[in-house]
Amino acid sequence: MWLKEIAPSNDLRSWFCHESMKWDAFREKYEGELEAKPELVWKVRQAEKEHGTVTLLYSAKDEEHNQAVALMMFLKRL
Repeated sequence: MWLKEIAPSNDLRSWFCHESMKWDAFREKYEGELEAKPELVWKVRQAEKEHGTVTLLYSAKDEEHNQAVALMMFLKRL
């Protein structure tokens, strides 16, 4: 399943530009975007329930500060 729409907005990605000093602000803003897309978050949660594991892909070089990590952290708090 590919949920392109669950990714951060183009504006947010451009602003973040994988600058680790913006990480906390990026996560907060991205979480706000995720909260506005409950149907997409629900799809991810359903996939996790059905399959037990969901793999989040990303193409950033930084393994600690990327949208997949931010999404994982958001999902873990639900």
